[in-house]
Amino acid sequence: MELIEKVKALAARIEKQRASVQTEEAAKTAFVMPFLQSLGYDVFDPHVVVPEFTADVGLKKGEKVDYAIKVNDKIAILIECKGCGVNLGQTQMSQLYRYFHVTEARFAILTNGIEYWFYTDLDEPNKMDQRPFFRFSMLDHRSDDVGELQKFTSDAFDVAAILSTASNLKYSSAIKAELLKEFDNPSDEMIRLLVSRVFEGNITAKVKADFAPLVATAFKDAIRDRVSDRLVTALEVTSGAAAGLTVSIPTAAPTAPPSTVDGQEEEIVTTEEEIEGFHIVKAIVRSEVKADRVVMRDTKSYCAILLDDNNRKPLVRLYFNSKSVKYLGLFTDKQEEKVKIESLDDIYTYAERLRVTAATYDKAKAAAPV
Repeated sequence: MELIEKVKALAARIEKQRASVQTEEAAKTAFVMPFLQSLGYDVFDPHVVVPEFTADVGLKKGEKVDYAIKVNDKIAILIECKGCGVNLGQTQMSQLYRYFHVTEARFAILTNGIEYWFYTDLDEPNKMDQRPFFRFSMLDHRSDDVGELQKFTSDAFDVAAILSTASNLKYSSAIKAELLKEFDNPSDEMIRLLVSRVFEGNITAKVKADFAPLVATAFKDAIRDRVSDRLVTALEVTSGAAAGLTVSIPTAAPTAPPSTVDGQEEEIVTTEEEIEGFHIVKAIVRSEVKADRVVMRDTKSYCAILLDDNNRKPLVRLYFNSKSVKYLGLFTDKQEEKVKIESLDDIYTYAERLRVTAATYDKAKAAAPV
């Protein structure tokens, strides 16, 4: 059985049993030992998996780590286990940290039977790093994570091979964690960095406060757009990009600057039809331009779909506000022509014209004198 299948089977088991596994010993028996078996280590062979391995630290004798794994008769991995209800962190790591430097092991694992944190000594030889270089969750992982886990199987275990990618893994994971923090709650530094690129005035405390929610929303919208682009691409490939197919991707309404009438802000409502129309247009013009260059900008009168978020590069306008009739605003040499459509499927009728419009802007840019 492939590792990925073993992991799936164990994950299903964890889902069913985790509520009943209350103690550390129960977690070791129910989850950790099967995990080690899935990696190819014989948990019943004390020459391979040593339970309660003694790791004397200085004057403290009889210190024990839950498991030590031997590879070629040498201690290769130390494993410290906690109960599956314990959140892993610095406190749980400290005991493993003490054990690491008094053994020949190059790797250490801290686990609660669900999360597995992998450590080594990248920062200082024979001294366990404060941060894990790899984290694996039995209940929340990607196929790439299983690929990294494969390196720790008995058949594939190679210290040099693991260490060659450990540094990149460690810092890319840390950067991802920081990005996620910024997505949820942008820091002053991030707000200032981004606002300075789009706002020409002085970035005062009030400006930062005003832009903070916009930055947070922009992060989320950018992620949704990227996910939607990939879903549209995947669906196109699966369906063979069948003519007339309408792909509907749920997404949040893009933000747009409010318009005012008599000093009062009017709400701009982006409808599901406009969002769906946007994705259809984006899918059509992907043959000419990259999908992330196609942007929606909604207004009270129409929903504009632009290239490079530039008002001087309109691809099409969607006049969908009327319940009785819908129009497309098509462009030739930047001159708009309105055409009536009966349904969103009719957008495909003008697919070639949309592609020509998209291509024209790039051709004009390439032909412009430097």
